[in-house]
Amino acid sequence: MSNSKEKSSFETSLKELEKIVGELEAGEIPLETQLKSFEKGVALSRECLRQLEEVERKVELLMQTGDGEIKTAPFDAQSHNPG
Repeated sequence: MSNSKEKSSFETSLKELEKIVGELEAGEIPLETQLKSFEKGVALSRECLRQLEEVERKVELLMQTGDGEIKTAPFDAQSHNPG
């Protein structure tokens, strides 16, 4: 279903985002550095959200059947991407 690179990327991004949040909450870094960290955090947050939404769509495809059975279906991110 998902390869280890995707999981690693998500996990790495999430850990980096948590680190940034901790630094910002501590307030011990200069304002300009805080702004750069905030911008990076927003980008990481959006990437994590995108990955989670993609996984959610894959799960929905796995669960959808007309007769109640659980069946898998190929997922094409290009054709299922609303944006």
